Amino acid sequence: MHPHSSPHSRPHSRRGARLAAVGATLLLALAALPAAASGAATSGADPAAEPSGRVLVFSKTAGFRHDSIPDGIAAIKELGAQGGFAVDATEDGAAFTSDNLARYDAVVFLSTTGDVLDGAQQSAFEGYVKAGGGYAGVHAAADTEYDWPFYEGLAGAYFQSHPAIQQATVDVEDRANPATAHLAPTWERTDEWYNYRTNPRERVRVLATLDESSYQGGGMGEDHPISWCQEYQGGRAFYTGFGHTKESYADPAFRRHLLGGIRYATGAAHADCRPEQGYRPLFDGTSTDGWKQAGPGAFTLDTSSGTLTSTGGMGMLWYEASELHSYSLKLDWKMAGDDNSGVFVGFPASDDPWSAVDNGYEVQIDATDTPDRTTGSVYGFQSANLAKRDAALNPPGEWNTYEIRVQDERLRIWLNGVKINDYTNRDPARSLRQGYVGIQNHGDGDEVSFRDIRVKELPAKGGGHHNHHDG
Repeated sequence: MHPHSSPHSRPHSRRGARLAAVGATLLLALAALPAAASGAATSGADPAAEPSGRVLVFSKTAGFRHDSIPDGIAAIKELGAQGGFAVDATEDGAAFTSDNLARYDAVVFLSTTGDVLDGAQQSAFEGYVKAGGGYAGVHAAADTEYDWPFYEGLAGAYFQSHPAIQQATVDVEDRANPATAHLAPTWERTDEWYNYRTNPRERVRVLATLDESSYQGGGMGEDHPISWCQEYQGGRAFYTGFGHTKESYADPAFRRHLLGGIRYATGAAHADCRPEQGYRPLFDGTSTDGWKQAGPGAFTLDTSSGTLTSTGGMGMLWYEASELHSYSLKLDWKMAGDDNSGVFVGFPASDDPWSAVDNGYEVQIDATDTPDRTTGSVYGFQSANLAKRDAALNPPGEWNTYEIRVQDERLRIWLNGVKINDYTNRDPARSLRQGYVGIQNHGDGDEVSFRDIRVKELPAKGGGHHNHHDG
């Protein structure tokens, strides 16, 4: 909402044009999952559409061979047919040449084991990743190429040991990533649970961990990552420790997990895969304690999916429990269609939502407005970098992640891990050095959902005209 104009209402006739505005990112085409496994309905894609990408599944083994490999290949081919990408499968390391790898958007290492590539093949694959290629590692992909440091970094960690196959509780940390957005906060499943030689958390974005108290034989302690993603030396990498058993590849929840990871690796879906530590929750999906509604409308809390969804308006739900000064605010959001919302920062305590408009700044959520009033903009003041914004934005029905970083009078915005805006306040009537944060419920027909709102205090630096370090 611009401070010197009416609220940014606009006709909803553009609701159907939203997909064209953000590009043709493919949506999922799996059946809806049981409520216990899924917090969101599945989106649909046209199975008859021409494939828009190509994936290579590599399953060569030089050590233990999993009998689930044929099931995995068949499942990925089915997922490709549903998700819009072609799939080739090979166990021949000779496929790893620069020219051949350039045909693929991602390479899936499906329970590979041991030393499966020679030096020339390794070099070709390194070049492929550094040129922007994608990698998805499944289960024993962590039991592969122990003498290749590049691969260790790409996979994230090497296998160390495992106990017997048994049921365990999976704690889902990141519920915006396409591999895990469909899952509830905990996931009960049976598999072979790997212990890893190192904990990759400092280098990757951990998506899910194992609760070692829920099974026998865990060897990593309270922090036991089991799935993660990262940007690595120019490429995208996803790894999941799931997938030992044949039954995994018939499980709709696991199949959707695998499809989401492959879609991230190919670049068809976007996510913030930067390492994340030190955040504390403002909204964890269980209650709105500490939050207060200002103005008309409301947010509906769904504890089964851990979401807040806007209804009516024009109002704002703001976090009155504490004022913030220098911080990184992260939150996950999803639009139903051509909808409208925003995140307010740097405003004084007030039960009047217009106080936030007049005294703070809004980071906009609405992809079909004018440049300075569209997703990623500092509303009414500065447009996002639209090319970077469009390249990073997921379409309606899929989750996105904002990082809004406030230091001194500087406001920076990341969308799914990509920096899209950098604004410095120079208005003496406003200040970002202190204030509250809130989320907007824009009006009837505008349905935007939020998850996992968290904050991390930062040193009071990074402001001013000349400091453009992003660390």
